[in-house]
Amino acid sequence: MLALFWTSVTLIIYTYLGYPLILMALSRFRSRTVEAEKDYFPPVTLIVTVFNEEQRLKKKIANTLELDYPRDRLEIVFASDASTDTTDDIIRSYGDKGIKLVRTSHRGGKENAQKCAIEQAQGDIMVFSDVATMLDKNGIKSIVANFADQGVGCVSSEDRFINPDGAISGEGAYVKYEMWLRSLESRVNSVVGMSGSFFAARKEVCRNWPTNIPSDFNTLLNSIRSGFRGISDPLSLGIYSNIKDEKKEFDRKVRTITRGISALFADTSLMNPAAYGLFSWQLISHKLLRWCVPWFLAAAFAANLFLISSGKLKYVFSFIMQLSFYALALQKNLHKNRSLIKIPHYFVQVNWAIAVAWVKFLKGERFVTWTPSKR
Repeated sequence: MLALFWTSVTLIIYTYLGYPLILMALSRFRSRTVEAEKDYFPPVTLIVTVFNEEQRLKKKIANTLELDYPRDRLEIVFASDASTDTTDDIIRSYGDKGIKLVRTSHRGGKENAQKCAIEQAQGDIMVFSDVATMLDKNGIKSIVANFADQGVGCVSSEDRFINPDGAISGEGAYVKYEMWLRSLESRVNSVVGMSGSFFAARKEVCRNWPTNIPSDFNTLLNSIRSGFRGISDPLSLGIYSNIKDEKKEFDRKVRTITRGISALFADTSLMNPAAYGLFSWQLISHKLLRWCVPWFLAAAFAANLFLISSGKLKYVFSFIMQLSFYALALQKNLHKNRSLIKIPHYFVQVNWAIAVAWVKFLKGERFVTWTPSKR
């Protein structure tokens, strides 16, 4: 029990703090700058995946038409996952403005709709977005400029997560942590995850496109397999609002994590340092260990409960600290206006979502299709 407690605590600390600190140390000796060119304008296909989005679609189309990129080198495709409302008709009505519709023959999920669009795409660079995410006017220019660097296979945007009143939500601290971690990973080697709401890739790394695992994670892994790397670009912003219903936000987390676990175990060779070196260590640290934190937390709690009987004050104190942390996380009413108090709540919520995702993964659930979340 002593070994179980300290091993669990050490792995939790390593996952959230040790890993980024090692990246910071490595960045002093290994800094891979990106040779971006602001006047680099290759042919681009922007793919926006939709399913029954008649309520939000016009706002996204208007945002898309305002993008500053040479129009003769920008193909805009809205990929409809066999929508059953007026989504397809709305897209067709913008045909004279260069908006193209690709419709799947049956509802097969986001990745299936993206795959259909990729098969018809004319661009050398594929840019992916969704209806809920608004892009800055220079968003396409910014994200595509990174591909002037021949070592870059895919590029992730950075998230800006806001409430309807424009304020950063409680999860903002967590998102900020993720963006900071991605910046360290980009500097040292490669990111390990991308923002599925706005990312880009060379068309050649989009050839292997399974429809049952997340396209953003799969694209990154394809880039690594092809000898490229993935980076995060702080100038490319994906702006989206908080999901109003906390239960639906929790369900979204579970769905996303379940699919991420599926992608990770679809090819475990990527976690072999002999084959993929530094990236394998990153993948294990950022993904595998992160997704094991709920089990580390449970093990630390159970072992600590047992160790109280030893009579040592430090174990009594550590158990009280754990109880206080979880009690604070459950006090939702305290989280409204106190950002520091929000952290335990979201930490526990995220790790509970991971635990549920593991159960669903082991039961064989994969969440291929999706229903847009109201924001």
